[in-house]
Amino acid sequence: MTQLAILYEHPSWFTPLFAALDRRGIRHARLQPDGHFDPTDRDVPAPLIFNRIAMSSFLRSGEHPIFHTMALLDHWRRAGANVINGTDVLAIDASKARQLALIASLGLAIPATRVVHRVQDVAAAAATIGFPLVVKANIGGSGAGIMRFDSMDELRHTVAAGDLPSSVDGVLLVQDYVPARDGIITRIETLDRAFLYAIDVAGGGAFDLCPADACVVGSSISMTAVRPTANLVNAAERIATAMDLDVGGIEVMIDDRDGTARFYDINALSNFVANPLDVLGWDPHERLVDYLIARIEDAR
Repeated sequence: MTQLAILYEHPSWFTPLFAALDRRGIRHARLQPDGHFDPTDRDVPAPLIFNRIAMSSFLRSGEHPIFHTMALLDHWRRAGANVINGTDVLAIDASKARQLALIASLGLAIPATRVVHRVQDVAAAAATIGFPLVVKANIGGSGAGIMRFDSMDELRHTVAAGDLPSSVDGVLLVQDYVPARDGIITRIETLDRAFLYAIDVAGGGAFDLCPADACVVGSSISMTAVRPTANLVNAAERIATAMDLDVGGIEVMIDDRDGTARFYDINALSNFVANPLDVLGWDPHERLVDYLIARIEDAR
């Protein structure tokens, strides 16, 4: 029986992972979240399942797999499989509101945020924050579903026109627009709840900052390997531990107004930076494969 199954949707992001597994001779099944499953079926595709479903999958298919995947992973877990970044992780990954609540519960700073599910409540929520602000989809990806507003009139006009962002779960975030110091956000990658590496990302306006895509020809996004302060590393590890995050990235920016480090996003789909040898000088996929091998042994 295959010891590892990888559930994924993006057509190209996982080529480096598959190549690393092949180099190490790790037999694995590559699964797409298509078709159907029987809740009474106790068979699992492998003892260890690695969830790689992206929140941005809704951008590539109107019939996205996000909620179907939550049910499927829970079914496999109940049938006896060990799941990396399973249903509980995916449920937080699929809600920026839950991410922010988790971060704030640890005493860490976040951008001022109001969570709404009715468009008619957006303006009232905005009035408690002030401008400039952004309205975000609760489920987003690659910067999708974010709009900036500089005045109440601008916001009210957009609401009246029906042009606000929409989220596939119907939930929106009204959030203070934080001016990131030097236009930089820091993405701290974790593996098994511990620091793996970090990069400073610039050029995306804190909206479209997908490290897996950022090295494509013509991209305006730049990335630099960094070692964050001990406080930031500790905070990222606390977030990963509280979320029970097996592998994922945590994003933070320094508020240029007061120097506060504000954490604002968790990405359970951490596919690592494109061109890692150029950016980092080493390939984190090898460390990920080491982790997968250890989990395979645990699942035997």
